[in-house]
Amino acid sequence: MRTWSKGAAGPVTEIDLAIDKLLHAKLTEARPDYGWLSEESADSAERLARARVFVVDPIDGTEAFIAKRPQFTISLGIVENGRAVAGAVFNPIKDEMSLGGDGAPATLNGAPIRVSDMATLEDAHLLGKRAFFDDKNWPRPWPHLRLSFRPSIARRLALVAAGRFDGVILAGFKNEWDIAAGVALVEAAGGRVTDPWGVPLAFNAEVPKAPGLVAAGPKLHALLIERLVTLPDPRAKERQ
Repeated sequence: MRTWSKGAAGPVTEIDLAIDKLLHAKLTEARPDYGWLSEESADSAERLARARVFVVDPIDGTEAFIAKRPQFTISLGIVENGRAVAGAVFNPIKDEMSLGGDGAPATLNGAPIRVSDMATLEDAHLLGKRAFFDDKNWPRPWPHLRLSFRPSIARRLALVAAGRFDGVILAGFKNEWDIAAGVALVEAAGGRVTDPWGVPLAFNAEVPKAPGLVAAGPKLHALLIERLVTLPDPRAKERQ
């Protein structure tokens, strides 16, 4: 397997490109009126004029794929007029297919799934890096949290949609191809997804990235947003 570096964007393999080529051929043939946005394809302003856009990450978690760890996914989202309306996240090693969207109940291998009903921060099981929650970063300490991490952002969102974890916080800019499918899944599973300040996410932007993300069941989501009010907005640096 040929592997090389994309610099700050991390590694890429010939398999990433093969999956991208396959999905592009199959999907655009089936839906020629859809736009296309993928991590491994050259971007085109043509997608901005399309009502619906495929948003794809051929392998989300390429480092895990290279290391043969079962924590990478193939992520496919559909965005309609700026909203993530359908998502498919597939973990090929675990043979787990998560599907869901507007008018389509969230499922895992065909079985219905739903976000957790966690309603307190205390003992919430979140997907995130422990350093993010370090007391020195916050005006008041977080209560006791159970913390885990998965390298694939799409998988983290799929796990929240399935109720296996209570929520996920993503700070800093995130590419649309990392989150579109998972956002649709969480919302289809009854969850809430916004940026860290409670504002709904907008997709198919000219610069396709979001300023962070919070996904959880509705009650926990509100509590997380209350805590994140002091989180720096990465867009502020761009405006300076």
